[in-house]
Amino acid sequence: QVQLVESGGGLVQPGGSLRLSCAASGGSLDYYEIGWFRQAPGKEREGVGCISSSSLSDGSTYYADSAKGRFTISRDNPKATVYMQMDNLKPEDTAVYYCAAVWSRGPCSRYFPRGYGYWGQGTQVTVSS
Repeated sequence: QVQLVESGGGLVQPGGSLRLSCAASGGSLDYYEIGWFRQAPGKEREGVGCISSSSLSDGSTYYADSAKGRFTISRDNPKATVYMQMDNLKPEDTAVYYCAAVWSRGPCSRYFPRGYGYWGQGTQVTVSS
């Protein structure tokens, strides 16, 4: 079982950047596929993007249309941390952001956003002037 802790959220102006972190507490993320999700008030949770395991798969990434060209997901296995760099943020990016994990099942694009069993507590991102 893996425990996930997100950090890095905050208040940023439109056009600004944030880097979210998803760290494994007391374990490793090497064999896990990690997904990033967000939920805005009054809206359903949506998948933002994912990164495959680099140990059991190809380490590839996949992004939802809303994130393409602006968000970048990466992983640092020795630090047991996955990052999501968010650039050119827009007010519509305001949401609670969650990371989630599932044991590697190949390239993450195959099943994303379904099947994630381990979730972090979330971190608030607010984009406002």
